[in-house]
Amino acid sequence: MKVGGQALIEGVMMKTSDAYSMAVRKPNGKIVTVKKRFKSLTKKKPYSLPFIRGIIILGEMLSIGFKALNFSARVSGQEDEELSPAATFFTIAASIIFVILIFKLFPLMIANFISPNNYFIYNLTDGVSKLLLFLVYLLLISRMKDIQTTFQYHGAEHKSIHCFESKKKLTIKNVQSFQTMHPRCGTSFIVWVILSSILVYMIIPLNFGFLGKLLARILLLPVIAGISYELLRLTAGENLISKILALPGILIQKITTKEPTNKQVEVAIAALNKVLK
Repeated sequence: MKVGGQALIEGVMMKTSDAYSMAVRKPNGKIVTVKKRFKSLTKKKPYSLPFIRGIIILGEMLSIGFKALNFSARVSGQEDEELSPAATFFTIAASIIFVILIFKLFPLMIANFISPNNYFIYNLTDGVSKLLLFLVYLLLISRMKDIQTTFQYHGAEHKSIHCFESKKKLTIKNVQSFQTMHPRCGTSFIVWVILSSILVYMIIPLNFGFLGKLLARILLLPVIAGISYELLRLTAGENLISKILALPGILIQKITTKEPTNKQVEVAIAALNKVLK
């Protein structure tokens, strides 16, 4: 059984192919755990086919991830009430618009300024600009105290999954013996989205206008997501190719994961045990 996860506000979400659980520590110190079932579209064709499944799984993870964050904000005392479906929709929409502005519009403007007539350099500049913006963004938010705590929970999530995959008992001591980086991480997925976009965007003609190039880049996002997911799957192996493919994401995870405390590991274990029941 494969398990994935996500760091939450004072908590961790763990996910299998048909269920996900959330464990969040309340202000009084108590850990609240909840498990929910779901039916993934990837269990049916054509949604289970390579490249298509990546797009479906990304959509499912976004939906589950927002629900889990909403739950953790409420339980941890960060929010008084659960977001309504309308509020959740607008939050997701605002996040997508933000991502498009920062990681699509700005890199395209930089590429258009530096090398508007060289096909290869244009797309390379676009990709490198996105990667640098992503790194700067991570470095800036990593200085925030709340984000540092979230990155610790991210590390606790990875350590717990490593322990489970190694078939060791889920104890704090065992979990803490593993590293905070994991090849099948959302951070690694984002890195592969950026890297694979350099090649995919090569099909966009340079004679497209600025808005045409921007629109084409947005429309090609599902294609890039599908390719990136398949590349991410390849990083799960123990061979040399898998390790090479995993390296870019592992390096970025040195920013997005931090060593967790024993109490944070306890929360991650609670989430993992809950989803495995």
